[in-house]
Amino acid sequence: MPIATPEVYAEMLDRAKAGGFAYPAINVTSSQTLNAALRGFAEAESDGIVQVSTGGADFLSGTTVKDMVTGATALAEYARVVAAKYPVTVALHTDHCPKDKLDGFMRPLIDISLERVAKGLDPLFQSHMWDGSAVPLEENLDIAKELLEKCAKARIIMEMEIGVVGGEEDGVVGEINEKLYTTAGDALATAEAVGVGDKGRYMLAATFGNVHGVYKPGHVKLRPSVLKEIQDAVGAKFGKDKPFDLVFHGGSGSLLEEIHEAISYGVVKMNVDTDTQYAFTRPIADHMFRNYDGVLKVDGDVGNKKTYDPRSYGKAAEAGMAARVAEACQSLKSAGTKIS
Repeated sequence: MPIATPEVYAEMLDRAKAGGFAYPAINVTSSQTLNAALRGFAEAESDGIVQVSTGGADFLSGTTVKDMVTGATALAEYARVVAAKYPVTVALHTDHCPKDKLDGFMRPLIDISLERVAKGLDPLFQSHMWDGSAVPLEENLDIAKELLEKCAKARIIMEMEIGVVGGEEDGVVGEINEKLYTTAGDALATAEAVGVGDKGRYMLAATFGNVHGVYKPGHVKLRPSVLKEIQDAVGAKFGKDKPFDLVFHGGSGSLLEEIHEAISYGVVKMNVDTDTQYAFTRPIADHMFRNYDGVLKVDGDVGNKKTYDPRSYGKAAEAGMAARVAEACQSLKSAGTKIS
């Protein structure tokens, strides 16, 4: 059962929270990066989450097709086939979906899962993220309520974001300012609007200085204690310890102690993208520099088919990214915790 059922996915998140670890959620953009993620999880003996963004799904459909639902569906179906050969369990997730892409991405994917569930099948994806960080909180929560109701019917866990992640991802830009820090008031309003699991299970990307991308040391000011403050505030009102399943976005370059502190406050999922992109591309660059005369037909020569065969550098790229995924599992303490 390499692709988690809804029940197993819920168990994965419960085990992470109870066991003091989090799952790496690896962004993929191709069958090869998917295989690298699966390999990394297997090498670390960790279950995990594979996710695709709107831009990744667009790319997966083909650069002339550019259809996000087609790309995401193709990835999910391919993953079901290849993941069966790996000794770990993975969940499939869609990453940041802003308001202007809901009708072209998240909503139709939920509809596909509703149709599948009606036929007795599992949903296509195990979770979807609604990113309402760019709209006022009241509107964010109104949309979240609508989406959570549909997700619950489709046996899907929803992820939502309050506060703003700085930096840029897939054209969504967050300014680096005080909005990077979610307040207890925001968290209380969220719990009032969408419950604490009673209206459908969801994960919460609450921000504590997170920024997408990689920056020089000292540029990003993380305050993991913000997560404790919102858990305590909402927990006190609703009588529930660590009521939120939290998600850590924009973690590239974070100190290990900051990651571990965030996990101790209820983070069960951490997105990993920038670091794995580099880990995939770096071996390709090395291959090209080392085999310049082979990958190019210099001065009318014939080159070397073995070095410009995409499989030659593709294998190195997969190995490089897999190693970074395994490292993420170690950092998040999920290594060696696989369910089966």
